[in-house]
Amino acid sequence: MVAEEPFRPREPLIEKQRLFQSIHKHTHLKGPMDKLTSVAIPMALAGSCLFLIGRGIYNMSHGIGKKE
Repeated sequence: MVAEEPFRPREPLIEKQRLFQSIHKHTHLKGPMDKLTSVAIPMALAGSCLFLIGRGIYNMSHGIGKKE
């Protein structure tokens, strides 16, 4: 029985595994720009959603902006 050849050489894969296993951060925060996409953008979306929900509740409770 002959073993099948790998698609890629294993050495670069082993080096990348060593790099990612040695970093003691969460998996989604390992790159330099990942804080922007994983933290800042969701926080901005959540903040704007909470603001709009609060404004809508305020407008409904005071009867502002009704269509006639």
